[in-house]
Parts: sequence; C-alpha cells; structure tokens
Amino acid sequence: MGLLVLASTVSWTVDKHICMGRVMDISFFAHADDCGMDMDMEKSCCNDESFTVQGQDDLKISFEKFDLDQQVFLISFVQSYFQLFEIDSEEPSSFREYNPPPLIRDVQVLDQTFLI
Repeated sequence: MGLLVLASTVSWTVDKHICMGRVMDISFFAHADDCGMDMDMEKSCCNDESFTVQGQDDLKISFEKFDLDQQVFLISFVQSYFQLFEIDSEEPSSFREYNPPPLIRDVQVLDQTFLI
C-alpha cells in the first residue's frame, strides 16, 4: 500500500532519444544520452522526446466528491464485505432435540480415573 501511495504522489519525467525511428536511450530522471550523430544539421535524423507524469497533490479524498451511484456502490460493497466475516454467536447443533442416554453408573468413579 505504501508503494502505491509513493508511486502515485511522485512526478515522473521520462526522456527518450530517438534516432532514425528507433529508440536509442530512455532515461527516467536525467537527460537521455544521444547516439553520437551530429544534430547540428537542418534535417536531423534524431530527436528527443520527453513527457512528465504529474503526481497527485491532494491525498485526502472526500466522500462528498462521489456522485450518488458511486456512493451507493461503495456503501453496498463495504457492507457486503463485512458481512462475509460476521461470526454467528450460536453454533448450529443437530443434537438439540435428543436427550443423552441415562447414566446407570459413574464410570470414572468405578475405574478411579480423574482429570486433574
């Protein structure tokens, strides 16, 4: 989760050097190296491209910014997710209607085996 927040808040700049239609070098934080061909000519076969992906500045998301359909979906999703983990307080017992057999003699006292 921390890596996702870090990746979404940092601005990224990608710089590419293209020579004759082929990408020669890509750099994420610095200037891309050139291919060594002379770029002083009028009609150069090389060009540099760079684009920047802006990071997110505001991380506080307000519930009021969602429209009604998104709010209904979010509430129903959270409610159904928490109902998956709802613990029943009473476990079902299939032996509730049956009585135990009558105890004729106390086996533990006769055999003298006691749990300590």
